[in-house]
Amino acid sequence: MNILILGATGFIGSAVAARLLEDGHVITGLGRNPGRARFRQPGIRWIIANLDKMTDAADWATVLQGQQIVVNSAGALQDGLSDDLAATQERAMIALQGAARMAGLKLIIQISARTDGAGRDRPFLATKRAADLALAASGIPYVILRPALVLGRNAHGGTALLRSLAAFPLVLPFVHADSPVETVAVEDVAAGVSAAISGTLPSGSDIELAAEERHSLASLVKLHRAWLGLPDAPVISLPSILARPVTWLADMAGHLGWRSPLRSTAMTVMSEGISIDRAIPSGLPTLSARATLAANPSGVQDLWFARLYLLKPLVISGLSVFWLLSGLIPLLALEKTSAHFLPFMPEAAATALTLATCLIDIALGAAVLLRPLAKRALLGMLAVSFAYLAGASLLEPALWLDPLGPLVKVLPSILLTLIALATLDER
Repeated sequence: MNILILGATGFIGSAVAARLLEDGHVITGLGRNPGRARFRQPGIRWIIANLDKMTDAADWATVLQGQQIVVNSAGALQDGLSDDLAATQERAMIALQGAARMAGLKLIIQISARTDGAGRDRPFLATKRAADLALAASGIPYVILRPALVLGRNAHGGTALLRSLAAFPLVLPFVHADSPVETVAVEDVAAGVSAAISGTLPSGSDIELAAEERHSLASLVKLHRAWLGLPDAPVISLPSILARPVTWLADMAGHLGWRSPLRSTAMTVMSEGISIDRAIPSGLPTLSARATLAANPSGVQDLWFARLYLLKPLVISGLSVFWLLSGLIPLLALEKTSAHFLPFMPEAAATALTLATCLIDIALGAAVLLRPLAKRALLGMLAVSFAYLAGASLLEPALWLDPLGPLVKVLPSILLTLIALATLDER
């Protein structure tokens, strides 16, 4: 079969693509930025496209040529600078359904979520539900899979947060510690897609996927802590009001393009937990969380990731503050700051150079907060830092021996910038 996978670079989409390649299908992957996915999965033909720009049936005509089945594993948690849920999860999917009828698609497989719990009116679940209902009414053969919290060898979003909480030093602080959380292995989601394609799951199936094993949020994190090879730690249950400042900051970060799993949508859903209705069994085997983790033993790289995950936003914000202050503070005493250049140039030129460097610092400090600009801002920080060190070493080498260490302090900033670059990628 010729199969198009939407969101093929994602956590679930990449696993589905790998399984379908093993099944012998011809796979085309659609993603906003295939990047390294081209090298990881060279057997896939890649299409670069943004779903939020494909909200008309005509936008799908070329993409669907020669395709027989579409698997939709694309999605986002919340609106932000990088995501438009109404466009991506609803209008683009309805446009796809319209184009699918004209293209003669044999099947659409929608990887959705349970949409009737806490947060059902938030855009994440509301747009999922609208697309699901439209698909069921479209007359196109379809299967809808609704996985619980998906676990696998890799981690992204909520599963990455589980690992970072598990690596928390000394204690495990939780909001909603007792909320139920059911899980499903990413391989089982991929197996469900494979079963839908083979016809084992009949058209019109709407199936919730979860293992029989049930956890609370706290017990699931403890399971991950043991998986990371860390000793048990006491749980501290925090009132939900204490999470509001963190959630607000995460939502603000979302507007800047950062996809934090601590945003308000996730916290609302977690207030009730992640569980499924087993009134209609799926008939698909599912691995428990314990078995999933046991099948994928952790390594030191997993411990590094878990410890760095919550430090990453602190590193980015710390660099931003450092560069903003390094640009703003000299502006408060512009004449005094520009005096350093007076032995080498006229006063007007010294003032202009000081003003220019301050504005550069401020621009870099602001730009690093915008996710689409962050990499370029970090590279700019490195370039400017080395330029400052080179220029100061040539013009005023005595600054290296200054008791306040104005040049020495640049070196830790460079190292922190390199760490930020090394951890910048999200998938």
